[in-house]
Amino acid sequence: MNMTEVARLLIGLRAAGWTDTEINDFVLYIETGEDQYKPKPKQDN
Repeated sequence: MNMTEVARLLIGLRAAGWTDTEINDFVLYIETGEDQYKPKPKQDN
């Protein structure tokens, strides 16, 4: 994936309502595979 594709991914996640912390944790999960960074389903209140 090149930097343009990464930028579009980040912009897309922001547009979908992800916070910067959620985005960072997701990228860390992709790189490390550590469960502590794995995205969790959002709870609807």
